[in-house]
Amino acid sequence: MSKLREALRDLPEPVFADLLESEDAYLLVIDLPGASAETTDVSVERGRLHVEARREKAPDREFSYVEEDRPLFLDAEIPLPPDATHEGSEAEMDRGVLSVRLPKRAAAPEHEIAVTDADA
Repeated sequence: MSKLREALRDLPEPVFADLLESEDAYLLVIDLPGASAETTDVSVERGRLHVEARREKAPDREFSYVEEDRPLFLDAEIPLPPDATHEGSEAEMDRGVLSVRLPKRAAAPEHEIAVTDADA
């Protein structure tokens, strides 16, 4: 779990994230102002959560940037706790706040695996 906490601390300064835990799942909440579901990709690969988010901005034509401190793109790779699973995971974007729910392995729904005969 400490690697996950360290990764959350290493996110770019304008990005805020919270990690919540229940008996059966983890909930990662990341503030991504200006990003939408259409401009955000979330995936799990090799025990890591990948978040890519792009913020759309269209300044008024009569203005130009003097200084710009808000990044347009976030590309974060966050290590997951060993008991987190992508099976049954969900992600939702609400007004620039991304919530990713990752069930714990022990809480994942039971799944029967069919056994086939090698000779058939």
